[in-house]
Amino acid sequence: MDELPGEAEDGAFINIPLGNDAAGNLPPGSYSGQESLPSEVMNTEMDAVDAEHQIEMEEKTRLINQVLELQHTLEDLSARVDAVKEENLKLKSENQVLGQYIENLMSASSVFQTTDTKSKRK
Repeated sequence: MDELPGEAEDGAFINIPLGNDAAGNLPPGSYSGQESLPSEVMNTEMDAVDAEHQIEMEEKTRLINQVLELQHTLEDLSARVDAVKEENLKLKSENQVLGQYIENLMSASSVFQTTDTKSKRK
């Protein structure tokens, strides 16, 4: 019977050391779970945090610009409302003047004189 790697002649298994891990020492740059993360992993995490922060900042900037644009639009609309109110007051005043003028013309004209029907019957 042929022996398999790691199997002793009597059929029992033996430990075969893998690289520098034979005595519990890992090669440099290996992750044992007990030491700090490798710099590549930390850099990747930092890059992810930086990218997330940059996305947040871009979103904040976009929202601030949108708020400023809406404020300018509101100011423009408010100025327009004020102008329309002023024009409305001006037109009301002109209508009152024209109404008074028409009343004066009608009272001066004999065509529009009111007739008293009771006094004619007597």
